[in-house]
Amino acid sequence: MLGIGRVGRTASTLAVGLLLAVAACGGESGAGGGPVRVSVWAWYPEFKGVVDAFNASHTDVQVDWTNVGTGPDQYAKLKTAFTAGTGAPDVAMVEFQEIPTFVILDALVDMGEFGAGDDRDLYAEWAWSQATDGDKVYAIPVDGGPMALMYRRDLFERHQIPVPTTWAGYAEAAARIKAVDPTAFVASFGSDGGWINGLMWQAGCRPYGYSAATARDQVKINLTSRECRKVFEFHGDLVDRGLMAKDPFFTADATAALDSGKYWTWAAAGWTPGYVAGSLKNTAGKWAVAPMPQWTEGADDQGDWGGSTFAVTKQARNKKAATTVARELFGSSEAAWDVGLNKAFLYPLVKEVAADPAFTGKAYEFFAGQKVNEIFVPVSGKLGEFQYTPFQDFVFSELNDRSAEAMSGSRPWRTVLEETQKNVVAYARQQGFTVTE
Repeated sequence: MLGIGRVGRTASTLAVGLLLAVAACGGESGAGGGPVRVSVWAWYPEFKGVVDAFNASHTDVQVDWTNVGTGPDQYAKLKTAFTAGTGAPDVAMVEFQEIPTFVILDALVDMGEFGAGDDRDLYAEWAWSQATDGDKVYAIPVDGGPMALMYRRDLFERHQIPVPTTWAGYAEAAARIKAVDPTAFVASFGSDGGWINGLMWQAGCRPYGYSAATARDQVKINLTSRECRKVFEFHGDLVDRGLMAKDPFFTADATAALDSGKYWTWAAAGWTPGYVAGSLKNTAGKWAVAPMPQWTEGADDQGDWGGSTFAVTKQARNKKAATTVARELFGSSEAAWDVGLNKAFLYPLVKEVAADPAFTGKAYEFFAGQKVNEIFVPVSGKLGEFQYTPFQDFVFSELNDRSAEAMSGSRPWRTVLEETQKNVVAYARQQGFTVTE
């Protein structure tokens, strides 16, 4: 969704004491003589309509919503509040990769104690796995970013370049694109941690392992496996050959490049249709979506870029009511998802919402009437388990910084993951973790 997959770029400098601190617990009291008021921090687009729908359908619980900033800005305020023991909301929007960080801060309520475990079958299995730890439910999934390949249908057809089904074919297409138009690129290496993570996920790379329920102070870091390396070696080769650009995503220049023919593809996510429809005006109707290229011909491996949840903080005054809000703000609410799908353009992780013909069969004018969700929805169903570290913002920052060095020519691409591995392991140990590599 807009603003989800790209907000984890700023590294937090969590000290050992902060990472292993225990946040103070709020009381259980509710409002007497009226509905319980539950405070929510979130930055979802068009979220006011979702809040209004919830408040209109509930008499015993009412939501007070505040947008305190997107991604890192909100997380910084949350960490300050958790450390101080006061100032946190009852419910917070939290991206999947941030959940372990807040779990180790002992800042999140196990909503399983209030019945949230009953929701398991409502959600995509991979998303529920990331929101939980054993039988503990730390978050309720909302939206995700199953990946597919967005491409300029008109340019591929005009120049008779096959839409690539493999990454080898993608490299061949990149060379042909450059031959046709020396100013064009197959895409840009956008230096976005979530995007890079999605590409590694699709390649079979599983570099992280963490479970607070199993071992609170132990973490697995293995960024140098063959599956991880091939992603960087492949894309780094395209950059070095001048076939892939170096522009960051989500800037005015990147938008202009997508809207001008400078980039012919984008390995994008399930929230892409809403983003591009609102941003790319000159090329509307010229784009299409195809399945992600595979590393092996005929394979069906998939990745995800982005996704977010609702979590209840331990400072919540009424944890049961806050759990109700986390579960039902979206959940299976038709009114909420009408806003979420048609105005905010979220990719739903509620299985029945994603499978609804109104979603899967939706034709997008921007994609010349293509029903692109017919491609995105099966991807979500094929995503396997993927874990994160309790310091994923630092990991993403390292990946971005080392990639930037490679793009500038000051570092060989083959050393990007080696250096990232070394720095992340050192950081983890400094925070008091035992690291398995």
